[in-house]
Amino acid sequence: MSTMENQPLLVAQDLYLKSGIHIGTKFRTRYMDPFIYKTRPDGLSVLNLSKIDERIRIAAKMLSAYEPQDVLIASRRENGWKAVKAFGNATGARIFAGRYPPGILTNSALDIFIQVRIVLVADAWPDRNVINDALQCGIPVIALCDTNNQSNDIDLVVPCNNKGKKSLGLLFYILAREYLVNRGQLKSGEEPPFKLEDFTDE
Repeated sequence: MSTMENQPLLVAQDLYLKSGIHIGTKFRTRYMDPFIYKTRPDGLSVLNLSKIDERIRIAAKMLSAYEPQDVLIASRRENGWKAVKAFGNATGARIFAGRYPPGILTNSALDIFIQVRIVLVADAWPDRNVINDALQCGIPVIALCDTNNQSNDIDLVVPCNNKGKKSLGLLFYILAREYLVNRGQLKSGEEPPFKLEDFTDE
């Protein structure tokens, strides 16, 4: 698995591997083929680690172009709740953990109406209400996508195991750290004011 020339990974390779961030599902869509490194004998697809790393880096750059209150991170699936909440605490971004009622971004008559400029969803399928709202508003969408995801209506696909708590914890930890670095609130290489354990159950 080659990494980008002269660009070290965002975290040590064994930390990525231990989190299972690269372990996909037994189902693969043609949308995700470019990110798949191989299929294991047990039928699970394995994602390319350097492509995961590269896309996390791009996602962090995209998010950090916006003020925290203009960013919405959503996860309907419970495995992502702790990681998403920790990201919100670390960065000040808006988060939605749980069932997202359609119209929050589009219907200004709702009490819970909010305006944001970019959204990131933990899984393009259960979080499709958020994606549909974002599309109506013309807001860019970043989506964490496993090997079984479709990528229609998504501006940036971040390939990863988007179902595991460890994987999601590590991914949101890196995103939070890079968001602060890119916004000049943390020096590159400096320890962030939060720990990986804040994002994951381990």
